[in-house]
Formats: sequence, C-alpha cells, structure tokens
Amino acid sequence: MFGRTVLAATALATSALTVPAALPHAHAAARRVVKLSNADNGRTVFVTLGEKVEVKLKATSGNGVKWVWDVPVASAPHVLRRVSGGTAPSGDARATFRAEELGRSTIIAPSRCVVTAPGHVCPRLGVLWRATVDVL
Repeated sequence: MFGRTVLAATALATSALTVPAALPHAHAAARRVVKLSNADNGRTVFVTLGEKVEVKLKATSGNGVKWVWDVPVASAPHVLRRVSGGTAPSGDARATFRAEELGRSTIIAPSRCVVTAPGHVCPRLGVLWRATVDVL
C-alpha cells in the first residue's frame, strides 16, 4: 500500500511539472478584447500588450439628417496597430486595434452629416468620437 501511494504521488508531481509548458498557449488564447461603442466617447481604457480594442460605432438619424462615421484611426499606430476596419452602407463604422507597444494612443473617428429628407440642412459642425487607450 505504501508503494502505491509513493508511486501515485510521484506521478502527480511529474504531471504537475508538465503543466507550465502549456500555460503560454493558454495565456495567449485568453487575451482580452475591450469593446467600445458610441457611449464610450471620451473614455480612457487600459490594456496590456497583445490585447485588442474593438470599436463599433452606430450611425444616428433624426430630423431629416443622418450622422455617419469614418473608420476609426489611432493617433499612435506604433502603440495601437489597426488590424481591421471599415464602414457599412448604413453609416456604421468599425475597427479593431492590437496593443503593440507600451504607451498611449487616442482612437478617433469623425462623423459627418448627410441629408436624408428634402428640405433639411446639415449643421456646419461635426462630431468627433474619441477614446484614449493606455497600453501598460
């Protein structure tokens, strides 16, 4: 009985030694994605290297006009690299960024007004969406 206990304990200790080798893969798969939307305008978020920031902005309509978005861009692309982005016919825009380097970058997306009904006029101002990302 004593021999079996020692053998089981040795097998358990040996298998525990092999677990850390798998941790880097598990850690990479568990990277967080920070999601930002229209409501996050002016927000500051914190991410670590390799994590992603996903921005999805929805167009807004009312009073015969529609506010449509341009593709979000990063002020410091060496800190936040855009890995995808685009706009939709609806006026929505999206972009995904990856934290590549320690530092700070501001993601910005301008919107512009489009007249959607006769007799309406767009105001002469625009809206700029922005979020600050600190990579720690």
